[in-house]
Amino acid sequence: MSKTAASLAPAADPSRWKALVFIALAQLMVVLDATIVNIALPSAQTDLGISDGNRQWVITAYALAFGGLLLFGGRIADKWGRKNAFVVGLIGFALASALGGAANGEAMMLGARALQGAFGALLAPAALSLLAVMFTDAKERAKAFGIYGAIAGGGGAVGLILGGFLTEYLNWRWTFFVNIPFAIVAAVGAWMVIREPAGSRNRAPLDIPGVVLSTTGLVALVYGFTRAESAGWSDALTVTMFVASVLLLAAFVLVESKVKSPLLPLRVLLERNRGGVYLSLGLAVISMFGLFLFLTYYLQVVKGFSPVKTGFAFMPMIVGMITGSTQIGARLMTRVPPRLLMGPGFLVAALGMLLLTQLEVGSSYPALILPAQLLLGLGMGTAFMPAMSLATHGVNPADAGVASAMVNTSQQVGGAIGTALLNTIAASATTAYLTDHAAEAAAGGPAGQLIQAQAMVEGYASAIWWAVGILVASAAIALALINTGRPGVGGPVASGSAEDAELKVPVIAH
Repeated sequence: MSKTAASLAPAADPSRWKALVFIALAQLMVVLDATIVNIALPSAQTDLGISDGNRQWVITAYALAFGGLLLFGGRIADKWGRKNAFVVGLIGFALASALGGAANGEAMMLGARALQGAFGALLAPAALSLLAVMFTDAKERAKAFGIYGAIAGGGGAVGLILGGFLTEYLNWRWTFFVNIPFAIVAAVGAWMVIREPAGSRNRAPLDIPGVVLSTTGLVALVYGFTRAESAGWSDALTVTMFVASVLLLAAFVLVESKVKSPLLPLRVLLERNRGGVYLSLGLAVISMFGLFLFLTYYLQVVKGFSPVKTGFAFMPMIVGMITGSTQIGARLMTRVPPRLLMGPGFLVAALGMLLLTQLEVGSSYPALILPAQLLLGLGMGTAFMPAMSLATHGVNPADAGVASAMVNTSQQVGGAIGTALLNTIAASATTAYLTDHAAEAAAGGPAGQLIQAQAMVEGYASAIWWAVGILVASAAIALALINTGRPGVGGPVASGSAEDAELKVPVIAH
């Protein structure tokens, strides 16, 4: 950092490391919730009478609300105070979790998941932008985000294992109730120790047309993909949703280019490095979300694993992610250009995904699934760490919330699309396999059950082939678009003032 920029930088907050503890605890809760719900989903589906066609809505309802409202949540945090938004988001998330745990039917469960997503959309960008404005020294930043990333990755492991234990030995409802103590501790601690740097708020008036257009456009896009699974790609409402999404998002871009105080300043989106991060991460998450759903059902339904055993079966992926993030990505992100970590990282993940295209009913876990998960985790962890460090590349601190929200938006919308799109591909391949083997399936008994299982696995393998291609595309985008040098070294920077360019603050998302 130059002497001029250093002299202009605010003094470091002495409570920043204590604040990191409570911000990371909130992240732990969010990651815990995501993985716990995956493990608990089969039990909750049976108990609440949720159909196979609607089961993905337990995941998608959250992603719709989260992805649709993130930009709004990010701007609210910038305007009204990130600490306030963070605490309100935690309290709301806890209340929505209590509602989910008490659900007595499909409608109540889906409503609770949507509420969790809405409060998560306020919580996540507030947490990430707090870190962005509190840690400005490059070495401290790397250490802080290394710790944060390790806790976030560890939360995935805790969620998978804890979800299995709670589902098997208590009840799936406790996978929701467990969020409440996390939220209370994080909210109380944050209220006591977090202090926002002076002058980091954006007090511009809210862009209400932008909020309405972005939210409805993103929801229409994800709903179009989700409906395509059950109703088909040529269904009138499916096509209508896609057309409406294009029109609404085009109108959003037009509005943002004209209004004085846009919800999402186009300069945040169009700088090539940030654009490369948003696009490559969104695509990569499409493949990951679908895979989590497939592997959960493969292990529990096809292989007959218990919820606890399923949780432990995901450990290699989590270990790989933690290792890739903290031992490879965090160590190298200050030494090599980000694209040389992101591109190869996505390709390593694609190699792991490629192994899973060989999945069969009798596949060996140690010989196939374990090494595939390790490669996936290592690749994703290595790619995500430098990617998140570019999320607010050259952005003024007053825009840190909306820039943080945008990288979360790309992941959440990508995840919702991935769940719907890959589920559609898998369902179509399963149906085609059953049609080709109708006589054997109709025979019943062990032979018929085997055909049913083979049809499911055929569907999973077909969808995973698409996931491989998506990850390769992510790598190509990262290598082509991201051209910045390693942090602290020359290279293209975002548009903005010199002081803005000095404040390149990394953001990590769940």
